[in-house]
Amino acid sequence: MEVERVQAIVSSSLTEDNIPTEFIRPEDEQPAITTFHGPIPDIPVIDFSDPDQDNIIRLIANACRDWGIFQVVNHGIPFDLIQTLQLVGKQFFNLPQEEKEVYAKPPSAHTIEGYGSKVGEDVNGKKNWSDYLFHRIWPASCINTSSGPKILLLTAVNEEYAQEVRKVVDKLFKWLSIGLGLEADVLKEGAGGEEIEYLMKINYYPPCPRPDLTLGVASHTDLSAMTVLVPNEVPGLQVFKDDHWIDAKYIPGALIVHIGDQIEILSNGKYKSVLHRTTVDKKKTRMSWPVFLEPPGEFVVGSLPQLVDPQNPPKYKPKKFKDYSYCKLNKLPQ
Repeated sequence: MEVERVQAIVSSSLTEDNIPTEFIRPEDEQPAITTFHGPIPDIPVIDFSDPDQDNIIRLIANACRDWGIFQVVNHGIPFDLIQTLQLVGKQFFNLPQEEKEVYAKPPSAHTIEGYGSKVGEDVNGKKNWSDYLFHRIWPASCINTSSGPKILLLTAVNEEYAQEVRKVVDKLFKWLSIGLGLEADVLKEGAGGEEIEYLMKINYYPPCPRPDLTLGVASHTDLSAMTVLVPNEVPGLQVFKDDHWIDAKYIPGALIVHIGDQIEILSNGKYKSVLHRTTVDKKKTRMSWPVFLEPPGEFVVGSLPQLVDPQNPPKYKPKKFKDYSYCKLNKLPQ
């Protein structure tokens, strides 16, 4: 079955003030109505160059408890590598449509890896204004490079970026664990240890004639343990905080770190999985490069025993990650 991509819809069939009805969100989700514009605090920004490591740990722990999200500056990943990552991602989406379709996942596949769009509608019959390229970057790239030469540069850049982001993630896991009063390696081991998989999803949100009515991605929490994201300069990420949808401030070169469901489970609810969504722009293309850190499918994740006692019983049932993912993606009870 041929799938009509959002990028193709934009280039072929839109008028100045029209979008297909399946992209128009209900009023209680429309950005023009639900985005908060009053005085609000900024998402926490944490400087990894701070010589006071105890202060870094305290700031991270507070951000994870209060927000479930924070931005990291001076993280050590070379800025030119981030720019190259962004450049080759843009080059992929600038390919002719038939060349991008080479990397599309087969309709019968049980994975979202590959090039695609969120074809399925949500419970309201609505779609997201976005296309994507989703692929594992660690422990090894899963893109079939034999299917086309244009993907080789993307794969090489991903491999370099994976090495750098793993250094940042190891620090994050260590400091997140200490912030819970645990030994430095406990949280990482609880999420899969050295078998944790790194999956990158390049999100492509083309210009939209009615950004007031639609969403790039509807509200959700990430089913991963943690998500480390690089955006481009076009704003769009929004976070739900204190009953308001608020805009994330763009900081060039910063990493945006989302706490995902698995860390919320491991911490027995002490750290919060952040509810977030993405808006789109009328004239500019927004892109983002999130890396999802996921346990292996057979790995069982549950509340860490060190954080459970008679006064704080476990809030979550231990479950294989593949079973948790299946329930979440199919909107089944956990």
